[in-house]
Amino acid sequence: MDYHQGVTASVTPRIELDTLSQYEITRLLDKSQSGLYQLFRKCSLAVLNCGSDMDDTREVMERFKNFDIQISQKHRGIQLDLFNAPDTAFVDGKIIAGIRENLFSVLRDILYVGDELDLNYTRLKPSQSITNEVFHILRHARAVKPRIKPNLVVCWGGHSIEREEYDYTKKVGYELGLRALDICTGCGPGAMKGPMKGATIAHAKQRNENGRYVGISEPGIIAAESPNPIVNELITMPDIEKRLEAFVRLGHGIVVFPGGAGTAEEILFILGVLLHERNRDIPFPLIFTGPESSRAYFDSIDRFIRDCLGDEAASKYEIIVDDPVQVARLMKSGLFQVTRHRRVTGEAFHFNWPLFIDYELFQQPFEPTHPNMAALELHRDQPTHRLAANLRRALSGIVAGNVKEAGIREIEANGPFELHGDSSLMQNLDRLLQQFVQQRRMKINFSDYQPCYRIHH
Repeated sequence: MDYHQGVTASVTPRIELDTLSQYEITRLLDKSQSGLYQLFRKCSLAVLNCGSDMDDTREVMERFKNFDIQISQKHRGIQLDLFNAPDTAFVDGKIIAGIRENLFSVLRDILYVGDELDLNYTRLKPSQSITNEVFHILRHARAVKPRIKPNLVVCWGGHSIEREEYDYTKKVGYELGLRALDICTGCGPGAMKGPMKGATIAHAKQRNENGRYVGISEPGIIAAESPNPIVNELITMPDIEKRLEAFVRLGHGIVVFPGGAGTAEEILFILGVLLHERNRDIPFPLIFTGPESSRAYFDSIDRFIRDCLGDEAASKYEIIVDDPVQVARLMKSGLFQVTRHRRVTGEAFHFNWPLFIDYELFQQPFEPTHPNMAALELHRDQPTHRLAANLRRALSGIVAGNVKEAGIREIEANGPFELHGDSSLMQNLDRLLQQFVQQRRMKINFSDYQPCYRIHH
């Protein structure tokens, strides 16, 4: 592989950031295993590499092996010195403004999260402790906006989708934007970029100069799904579980576009949360949508959910095919119900505190190793929300094996993950994943895709 010889430049923030202590700078530049340098470098490279057609974290790191980043405190504040940075991040030698903002957002979150993880919420239960940590990270990023009626729509979907599906996500984003709704996604390409792109046009037409395009990522995925420059609020959560919780605490409703294993993981997360008896009276609009060419995809998803989790799970969402206007109208109506419910109960508009998220099932980070994947309880003799959680973990491991550096190394060292469970469940999961492979939804470079899993049924 040819190593990239890119741009060397110095970058300062557009708006003033807090000054850094010598201790913080030392932590960021510490290349030991306990230091933050490798994490800071990887996330910074991901931001600078926006627009890339690579979705393999290790391939990105190898391609830009010569990239380096240093941080210093100048008399005017913080300065980042970039060496061999991707030239696509620059125009005529100057860094693109949106990329510069996201670069300093990464710095902000890595330092803050490192400090936050050292806090000990001794008076709180484990679940409350995690939720407070998520809140503090979001608040520190200034993503929590009090006194604004619920209007933030989370859009989930794949980074590897067909052009027709991508164009459809833009149409939906446009209709949402016309109705003064803001967009939150995983911040990458494909179905994460399209809704933001559509909403920017609608916001411009409506003279909405305060449109929000919130991108929420995490270190394990950010290099595989580099943030797109439309994002004007980038937040890097510590792990996938806190990332998923941030989506449902900060957002007020969810639109799901076609995707692969990662999108299915997100669907199982929100269904598992909503199926818990403590959440059954909390309104949370959830819509699955895509163009006519995606009808078979949603038929597969719906069948998988009904066969594995039952009709109650299917009652939590609406499927709308090829009708962006109806998607926006239904979401707007759903957000009206959310607003009314929070007014009646006296709950905050800006953060969904009452939503119960089980600590053991949905908040504890799941490490996708071969023993952990093989030990997953994939059987029907358990509460539905618990089964959803275990299926979510199985898909999380497959995502790791597809695109995350640690997961790819695990597969290379020990072969495919082995998944065991009830025969009917395993048949349903196998059929769904085979359809993702056939529809080229697992990776951007689908032609050489090798499954990182083996399902026994």
